[in-house]
Amino acid sequence: MMQTTSFSQFNIPSIVRESPPPATTIHRRKTTLSRRLSLVLAVASPATSPSRHQVTHSMPPEKLEIFKSLEPWVSENVLPLRKPVEKCWQPIEFLPDPSQGPEQFEEEVRALRQRVLGLSDEYFVMLVGNMLTEDALPTYQTVINTWDGVRDETGSSPCPWAIWTRAWTAEENRHGDLLRTYLYLSGRVDMLMVEKTLQYLIGAGIDIGLENNPYLGYVYASFQERATCSSHGNMARLAIKGGDPMLARICGTIAADEKRHEHVYTRIVEKLLEVDPNATMLAIAHMMKKKIIMPMHLIYDGQDPNIFEHFSAIGERQGIYTSRHYAEILEFFITRWKLEKLEGLIGEARRAQDYVCGLPPRVRKLESRAKKIETRQVKFSWIFNKQVSA
Repeated sequence: MMQTTSFSQFNIPSIVRESPPPATTIHRRKTTLSRRLSLVLAVASPATSPSRHQVTHSMPPEKLEIFKSLEPWVSENVLPLRKPVEKCWQPIEFLPDPSQGPEQFEEEVRALRQRVLGLSDEYFVMLVGNMLTEDALPTYQTVINTWDGVRDETGSSPCPWAIWTRAWTAEENRHGDLLRTYLYLSGRVDMLMVEKTLQYLIGAGIDIGLENNPYLGYVYASFQERATCSSHGNMARLAIKGGDPMLARICGTIAADEKRHEHVYTRIVEKLLEVDPNATMLAIAHMMKKKIIMPMHLIYDGQDPNIFEHFSAIGERQGIYTSRHYAEILEFFITRWKLEKLEGLIGEARRAQDYVCGLPPRVRKLESRAKKIETRQVKFSWIFNKQVSA
């Protein structure tokens, strides 16, 4: 009989928000916000301080052999989903190209700045938030390289798990580069504050409770990639409405990358459910109990410790990422992974299955309650270049 991994009891995701510790933001003037923010479920709720007790290496050592045995499967089923560099898009394809000469370059920059005038300040707040999330990639690769059994031991390991992680990092790296350059050329934001915020964010790291455990890590990555795809896709929709088709194309292209990455991590979890269903079911429930926390939850700008709450409130109000999206993602994975139909689970894993499959109605109920909470306007006046702000 296969040994199972024991996790703690499973609770409904809390909608009570805790203030994050100083870690990364984007402000110049201090803003105020009612403490009665719109309630964005788990994915948009800040974590507790990194100084809390952190569980490490929760995967039993005997599980290492499972990930070793899956290496041929990764080579055959995951690595082909990498895109060859020569077939990948690059940021310069979406940006004014200085190689065309100064006059053409300046004309394209002027056209870009004209297009963005139709986009609201709140849109740019969320664009900065998405850019910071993408640009904190050094932290994310570092986290993946802590996972037992799949880490890159040398920095250039031939292990297929490590090859995928490096390829994923290289593909993701373009997202932040492209969004940051577009923001810079737009003239709409104070890039000094944005750059300081990014430095705070990478320095703070993330505290998403993965315990160096690849079971937890791949569940988180599946959920997070789908959430990011949704966010960028909604940004594309709003960019079209605001009159910037190029920015819509940028956000849509990034969303397509995230969708492909989601497919990889979803496929990995499917395989883990096949070879080790009890431990994988426990991992899914464990992450739902902890709540899938956005990787930029420790964002700080040097002044405002509640900046993540402000981003979350605007994301909810603009429909970019909301409690409804969280519920839909949860429902999607229950269906995709066929969790309700899993058979042969024993003990705590069986109870974990009941918990996860029964969660969506309760999450929907919390979503309905969230809509009744009043949200005041949040002004991120410190982020903007007032000479061109709409």
